[in-house]
Order: sequence, then C-alpha cells, then structure tokens
Amino acid sequence: MAYYKPQEIAEITVENGVKKVHNSLLTVLVLGFMAGAYIALGFLLDIRIISSAPAEWGSIVNLVGAAVFPLGLVLVLLAGGELLTGNMMAVPIAWLSRRITIAEMCKNLILITISNFLGALFVAYFFGHVAGLTSSGAYLDKLIAMAGHKIDDSFLQAFISGIGCNWLVALAVWLCYGSDSMGGKIVGIWFPTMAFVAIGFQHVVANMFLIPAAIFEGYYNWGDYLANFVPVWLGNLVGGSVFVAVAYWSAYLKNKDKKTAL
Repeated sequence: MAYYKPQEIAEITVENGVKKVHNSLLTVLVLGFMAGAYIALGFLLDIRIISSAPAEWGSIVNLVGAAVFPLGLVLVLLAGGELLTGNMMAVPIAWLSRRITIAEMCKNLILITISNFLGALFVAYFFGHVAGLTSSGAYLDKLIAMAGHKIDDSFLQAFISGIGCNWLVALAVWLCYGSDSMGGKIVGIWFPTMAFVAIGFQHVVANMFLIPAAIFEGYYNWGDYLANFVPVWLGNLVGGSVFVAVAYWSAYLKNKDKKTAL
C-alpha cells in the first residue's frame, strides 16, 4: 500500500485545487450536488442507526453513529464529488501557491456552497420527509434533538466548533490524497471524519441536511438555519484554510522555489 510523504501530499493537494477551479460550470454543479447528497446520506444512515439502537447501549451508540457517518466522505472522494469543506483546504493552498486567483477561489467556494446545499436539501426533503425516513417516531425525535443542539450554539460556539470540524475533515482529505490505494484512502478518510462526528463538531454541509430536515417536519425555521449557517461556514473556512492549507503550505511549500533555485 503505497503512500506519499507530507511534502508530496502538499504538492498533490495544490494540483487538485487547481483542477477544482478549472472544472466546467456543469461539472462543478453536478459534482457539488452529488457531494451534498452523499454527506446527507451518511448523516441519514447515522440517524437511522442511532435512533433504533437499544437504550442499554448508552453512549456507545454515538460512537456507532460516528463510525458509519464517514460513508458520505468516502463516496465524495472515491466515487466523485466536490465538497465545500474539502475545497476550503485544497483551493486556498492552490491560491497560496499562486496557481489560481483569489477571484477563482471565491467563485469556486460560492458555487460549491450552492450545489452542496441543493444536494443535501434533496435528500432531506425526498428521503427524509417524503419517504418518511426522518418524519416520525424515534427517528424524528433524534432528528429534532440533534438539530436543536446545533441551533442552540451561540455564534462564537458554532464558529469555534466549525474550526474543529474542518480541521479534521480537511485532514481526512489530506490523508486521502496521501495514498494511491483504495484501502489506504478509505482508512485515511474514516478516522478523522469519525472523530469530528463523535466529538460533536459542526459541519456546514451536514447541517444543510440536518436542520432543513427538521424544518420540513415543522420544527425551527429558515432564520434559525441561517443563524447557524454563517458561523459554521466561517469556522469551517478557517479550519480548512488556516489550520491545514496555510499551515502545510508554510511548512512544505513556501520556500520551495527558493530552495530549488539554490
């Protein structure tokens, strides 16, 4: 199972960031929709499992739910998708390396935000509400409780939680880029993603499914969602772009051209 050194992962990530902003509009929108739907499906799986688990399992139920959630990110990275939280790391490091413009970076993040939202909303409405997978019984109770916990956070709490979340999610993407085997990529994705879910950090795309799904069942409103979306989006941006992209660019790429010249 071959893997790359951190310096090599940084270079691979830059190339991926460049590719992301140069995709056609249709490609960006389709892959963004798919990624939003995949993350929502992972969250739906999480809710279905933890809601039906025996009460005797206690807190271990949360660990089980966290262990199945990464399915969504595995599908994004291996089947194909453009996920906002991953792009918040890969695209900024390409910009830091002067391979893309800031306008291209901002355009990509805006388009992916919109398309991820549409994909997550599709799953929340048609699978959660219309198909009834989160509309009644223990599933609805868990959905409402989880959405309530997200909404109840203050702006600062949601922002900081967003930082922690995308620090881990961006590392999951980073580790995926660090392996050239399917098994290695899955392992690299799984554990950081499971960690953020088990800890309870806030993921902007996961919330695009969770909170609207609760709204479709008559709980909360779009104002509540927007008040959560803004700090979590900003926190996720800081977590991915600063704690991963800037950190590893500074460590591995900032002086690369200077050293090559010497």
